[in-house]
Amino acid sequence: MPIELADRPQLWGGVECSIVRIRNRWRDQSVETGHRERLDDLESISRLGIETLRYPVLWESVAPRTPHDMDFGWHDGRLHKLRQLRIEPIAGLVHHGSGPRYTNLLDPAFPDLLAAYAGEVAARYPWINRFTPINEPLTTARFSCLYGHWYPHRRSTRDFARALINQCRGIVLAMRAIRAINPDATLVQTEDLGKAFSTPLLRYQADYENERRWLTFDLLLGQVDRTHPWYKVFLDHGIAEKELLFFVDEPCAPEILGINHYLTSERFLEHRRANRPPGHRMSGNGRHRYADLEAVRTSLPSGSTGPEARLREVWARYRRPTAITETHHGSTRDEQLRWLAEMWNAATALRAEGKDIRAVSVWALFGVMDWNSLLVRRNGCYEAGAFDIRSPIPRLTAVGHSVRKMAAEGSFDHPVLDTPGWWHSEHRFYAPRSLGAASKVASPRSIVVVGASGRVADAFRETANLRGLAHTVIPGPLAGKDLERHLDGNRVWAIVDLSGLTQPSADSPGSPNRAAAGQGLPQLSFTQDKEFPAGPHCLRIQTGRLFGPWERENFIVRVLKELTAGHQTALSPANMVSATYIPDLFDAALDLLIDGARGAWCLVNSNDLSWFDFGQIIARSAGLDPALVRPELTAVPEDRDHGQPECALMPTLTNALWRFLRDSEVTWRPSQLAAE
Repeated sequence: MPIELADRPQLWGGVECSIVRIRNRWRDQSVETGHRERLDDLESISRLGIETLRYPVLWESVAPRTPHDMDFGWHDGRLHKLRQLRIEPIAGLVHHGSGPRYTNLLDPAFPDLLAAYAGEVAARYPWINRFTPINEPLTTARFSCLYGHWYPHRRSTRDFARALINQCRGIVLAMRAIRAINPDATLVQTEDLGKAFSTPLLRYQADYENERRWLTFDLLLGQVDRTHPWYKVFLDHGIAEKELLFFVDEPCAPEILGINHYLTSERFLEHRRANRPPGHRMSGNGRHRYADLEAVRTSLPSGSTGPEARLREVWARYRRPTAITETHHGSTRDEQLRWLAEMWNAATALRAEGKDIRAVSVWALFGVMDWNSLLVRRNGCYEAGAFDIRSPIPRLTAVGHSVRKMAAEGSFDHPVLDTPGWWHSEHRFYAPRSLGAASKVASPRSIVVVGASGRVADAFRETANLRGLAHTVIPGPLAGKDLERHLDGNRVWAIVDLSGLTQPSADSPGSPNRAAAGQGLPQLSFTQDKEFPAGPHCLRIQTGRLFGPWERENFIVRVLKELTAGHQTALSPANMVSATYIPDLFDAALDLLIDGARGAWCLVNSNDLSWFDFGQIIARSAGLDPALVRPELTAVPEDRDHGQPECALMPTLTNALWRFLRDSEVTWRPSQLAAE
């Protein structure tokens, strides 16, 4: 039954827009995700039913060169469009940045420069009533001035303290400048409020970090007075008393506290050598050395982690209107849906108790780029959101379908929600444990897998198990009435036909198509043929040349053996090859199935790549001499089919080869290769 509008949180959205400076390079997520060039994105957001949107009016993009040289042209068009669509923006002025090139987080002039810019924004758009002058000031100060990831790349508590005070003072002055023009303007202040857990020995460090995490809100609310635990810490690290009393004398209380929460936000500090994961990077505080681990991968009391626990803490501490202002999970589609459901259910549950949880924001509607490395590395690692931009037009994902349902009815459902996310499963721990079956219901809706045999089928089962996708595997073909009887007796929501991979020479079976169509079930099937029509319920995947980490004989293995032995190998620079890494294939295909995609798709890690180029990439990936790969001078170009569909859902071939080499059952040491 739909949840009554008054009983549920509002549904907000957000576009990942960080502009981060890394040394002398800048990264702009609006550019990297393509949003900057797509005005139609705003129409797509409107069709989801979202009426409030966190949206960038970023200082670095408007006034990058001097404080007086401002260009609002792009923002004028977008903000005017939002008004037409009746979507209320929450204007963000700095999002993980250090400001334009002429300032930075440690600059004494930073607060006043930001305030001057905020006044210009308010004057140009006096109808905007909600602002986030700086997103996550504490997190930005940590990443920039405590850990050194972003500009100005400092690593000291003194610089962290200065960066945080400058940002919070900038927020106060910015809101003062905005309210001089629009007295009704409100502050929606965001922060990541992850919690630190620890061993008993390190409880003092966890307590320190847990008090630190509240500083953004405590400063703005005027609560960092002489009785506050961090008052003396600030003084000891170069912050003048008058700077702290500024916040006490002129508090700038947020109208809404915005909580950004991710699976990795909660940490566990582990000093015990036996409990540290192999190869995990160590850190320390000058007193003890320890590993900073993901708390979700350790054994902690039930209910101590997760969004509901953190929301309860915020409410107990402040009792002010609160919103979840970022909800995103960079993972497979099923896990994204489970995380979204958990965030929404937590907010809804607390609201039902009378706690003022205003909204849940679906963040990164068009995805994010390289956030798995905090933007430090340019790997082209894209995480989809409500839309997947890796198509000519952004494609609505299962997350997007769910958002539309939530906006209309207050809830959503999908068969993958019958099992919990990996963060609740037995394989989440660093050390293996046995907790029994991970299922929320006695008989979860499942996938039927037919035509399964060999190592390819084993790989599919492993992928499904890791993703918590309930499934039944039927070896060999099953068609006609036998399949129909099986479907009638089980809670089946999709059929996966592996026969096109496990028996490449076999004709594509027709009976599973008919059985699935008869019950309205989607079917996923695979082929390596050039011609592959798909029926109305069928998702048909064309692959390239397959390779998997279990293979001991294939093109990659042959090239590696030749190069490792120091032999030259001649490969055609004229004939082309497409390659598909099987683990990537199954992840991408299952994402499409969960999204409800239909029709013909091509899933390859590379396309329009010559055999010669392929060999060179193999050599470089394995750290071997690419000069040993020579062009085959007598190669005759093959006829090429330019009609195959393009699909960029797969990781790059270089990325796939790195994982192939890491996980391969063949060892590439020359001595072991010689022994073989």
